[in-house]
Amino acid sequence: MNGDSGRLERLDAQAARRWALATRSAFAAHRAEIDDLNVFPVPDGDTGTNLFITLDSALEASREPHEALRRSGPRPEGTLADDAATLARATLLAARGNSGVILSQLVRGLSEVIAEAADPGPGADDDGGRKEAPQGFDGRTLARAVRRASDRAYASVTRPVEGTILSVAAAAASAAELAASTGSDLYAVAHAALAAARVALAATTGQLPVLARAGVVDAGGLGYVLLLEALEQVITGEPVGLPPSESTARLDRGALRSAAHPDEDGEGDGSGRREPGAPSYEVMYLLSDSDEAAITRLTARLDVLGDSVLVVGGEDLWNVHVHVDDVGAAIQAGIEAGRPHRIAVTHFGDQERARTAKWARGSVAVVACAAGQGLADVFTAAGALPVFNGPGRRASAGQLLDAIRSSGSQYVIVLPNEKDTLLAAEAAASAAAEGGLEVHVVRSQSAVQGIAALAVFEPTASGRDNLAAMSGAAAATRQGAVTVAGKESLTSAGLCHPGDILGAVEGEVVIVGDDLAVVGSDVVARLLAGGGELLTVISGAGGGPEVSAAVAASARAGRRDVEISIIDGGQPTYPLLLGVE
Repeated sequence: MNGDSGRLERLDAQAARRWALATRSAFAAHRAEIDDLNVFPVPDGDTGTNLFITLDSALEASREPHEALRRSGPRPEGTLADDAATLARATLLAARGNSGVILSQLVRGLSEVIAEAADPGPGADDDGGRKEAPQGFDGRTLARAVRRASDRAYASVTRPVEGTILSVAAAAASAAELAASTGSDLYAVAHAALAAARVALAATTGQLPVLARAGVVDAGGLGYVLLLEALEQVITGEPVGLPPSESTARLDRGALRSAAHPDEDGEGDGSGRREPGAPSYEVMYLLSDSDEAAITRLTARLDVLGDSVLVVGGEDLWNVHVHVDDVGAAIQAGIEAGRPHRIAVTHFGDQERARTAKWARGSVAVVACAAGQGLADVFTAAGALPVFNGPGRRASAGQLLDAIRSSGSQYVIVLPNEKDTLLAAEAAASAAAEGGLEVHVVRSQSAVQGIAALAVFEPTASGRDNLAAMSGAAAATRQGAVTVAGKESLTSAGLCHPGDILGAVEGEVVIVGDDLAVVGSDVVARLLAGGGELLTVISGAGGGPEVSAAVAASARAGRRDVEISIIDGGQPTYPLLLGVE
């Protein structure tokens, strides 16, 4: 399965699952940044959020059949083709917005080629039936899959435009095919696709005037680059997730700000505001009980009624998306073509007002305590207002109250991210209530729980829904830490002396040692013993990338299926903060 370099030689079902999880992690980490890039083709400003929610919902939905089987008995090991087909259908059902629909078609294209590789047709085996190579597929099949994904994405758009995710996908496909034609292995094909996608992404700025005015790259294209980065990381066995990708690291932060906040003169600057005469509504629905002829007529009819038409799917289910002024006509066209359901209508004026009033009173804000600059940057990128807090510099109730008030929101959620700050946070919430604000505290006792909570934060959702989701995510994250003993003491793991390395799980010292990486690895093993899919490693003062890498390597050796995110948190006192979801 692995060559001498440690890279995967073939992509099997287990590796494909890690790829999907790694992509979800990347979408979660960068969704706020991608949202700010969104300037085409409509002012929804939520491409990153749509990509994340689409894939996250699809992964959850595709797990349900496996969970049912697991409860009824030993879980059978699914094939790569089965898993891909399940995820493709789930992604179509979960698709949200233009970006989500195109993502569903990328997944569909990959799934089709995987199925073809698994079932080459009669004569492929003794019984003439389906036979999947147990070792997965190689570089040649990956190249075909990336090309099919690009073709499906183009076919899903009635009027394809260059300078978008379509251009990025096409460039990746061409590079993958060229690499495969020379006999390159899986890694070389994936790397070629990624390198070409990065170049194509940078070129999108000059391909569309709206992007050039804002000085940014295409939002959907960046999402596709993140997907390919996740694939390369899975193939090479590198940690996935944060820190930010090479692509996002090159973006001009000033350009991002100008795109998100229009100049006062009101001239078009790529901020995502609608052009005069653009349709006012987005209409989406699923369509069943139809056929190809009816779908062709429906697509033509919607193209007359509006723009941004996407009608994708096949066999017994299609996902329909269009921007129109006449909502009734768009839905009636669906009724004539089949049976529309899950109908969703969004008024762009309302959506734009909600986006520009994100920090106005009535929206939901998050205040998050951060013990280091790296953590503060992560929280800011996720849409939270950071407050520095940690050993020796605890945030007071007054400081937290000031942050709550400065958020400008009527409804505020506070993440203390440390048990010793819980009471101060609750005191600040009580004081804010006296001023008419509604403030709730999520009982996050570590930065890893705060990150888990922010990963499910949805700015457009209600405060109550966000509170429930964030509280659940924090509570579901088991947390550990590694620190250095400052004095002699009797711990639950035995006597420690100054300079000893202490490993803790849920606040209880469980190991006393003399090596940061060894103790950190032991803590991670204990956390993973209870199960989990995602390991977060936050390095702080005294830790460093070498220690984090060693801990990640140890975890991967014991659990090849675990997704690993490494963050440079910069926190004092704790060289390592660890969490498992």
